Amino acid sequence: MKAVVFPGDKQVEIREVPIPVPGSGEVLIKMKASAICRSDMSLYYGNPVVGGEAAKSGCIHPGHEPAGEIAQVGEGVTRFKPGDRVAVYLAVGCGECEHCKSGYRMFCKEWKCVGFDIHGGDAEYMIVPEENCMRIPDEMSYLVAAVSTDAVGTLYHAQKRLNISGRDTLVIFGLGPMGGAGVMVAKGLGATVIAVDMLDERLEVAKELGADYVINGKENVLERIMEITNGRGADAAIDCSGSPHAQNTALNSLRPHGRAAFIGEGRELTINPSNQLIRKQITVMGSWYFPIYEYDEIARFIIDRKLPVEKLVSHTFRLDEAATAFRMFDERKTEKAVFVWD
Repeated sequence: MKAVVFPGDKQVEIREVPIPVPGSGEVLIKMKASAICRSDMSLYYGNPVVGGEAAKSGCIHPGHEPAGEIAQVGEGVTRFKPGDRVAVYLAVGCGECEHCKSGYRMFCKEWKCVGFDIHGGDAEYMIVPEENCMRIPDEMSYLVAAVSTDAVGTLYHAQKRLNISGRDTLVIFGLGPMGGAGVMVAKGLGATVIAVDMLDERLEVAKELGADYVINGKENVLERIMEITNGRGADAAIDCSGSPHAQNTALNSLRPHGRAAFIGEGRELTINPSNQLIRKQITVMGSWYFPIYEYDEIARFIIDRKLPVEKLVSHTFRLDEAATAFRMFDERKTEKAVFVWD
């Protein structure tokens, strides 16, 4: 079979490797869609943001947002059979700790990340434990299923924790695929959405996804938010950019008792706790991925609320176009890009 590897220094190779055989408790998945994520670029550069020695080896098949059809099952597999359609949960845990048992496998001290520590979906086949398979509803395409995990799932879980509803005005900073997913989810929950980004083309997509207001970051963003909310401030804010400036603006934009979630990865942030947090009694949380038990709820939400998830995908590629796909993604000539198979 064909599989992508990153030997280092932005090099992309497509290698011929044997089709793996599922072991006890494992399934072999024939890939149908595998989405590219910004974190994949760390592997592309040779400096992985998660994972251990395997992630640094240059031999791992990337792709932590895959979906496909089960082709073969190993001994002891009982819940899935060949022909079943599944998406893959990216965190493989020990199965015994409190985090694994609670569904938050990415908090397991022994967790391994699909596409970083173990082979991912940028290949014709992949193997995962049965317990990492998430059944796809019949109404959902493989393309939507791939994007439904990291992008939509992360933003759904964050907004569930923020208790977003039709009562809320929510500001979303950073309108890449994560931010775009956040707009869709918020509209599905009935919120009024203000979308903020530096790029007009992203703001146009945000409008198509349902944003009620869009603000270019070159404007006075805080002034515009206060104008839109009649001086009250936003009820909630989500930062998907990782930009310290955006994160500070998110905190400043909130009304008293407002809520914020930081999703975009960043390194350092300087804040003024007294004015931004304490004296407004703000709730601030970090939010990362979702517990595996929540996927059925996420999938039903996408279908029942008719979320236009396909609009997040700007480009699709064949696997043999991987070098072009990752170069274009690195150069930000694509938004969400997905490898697809017939």
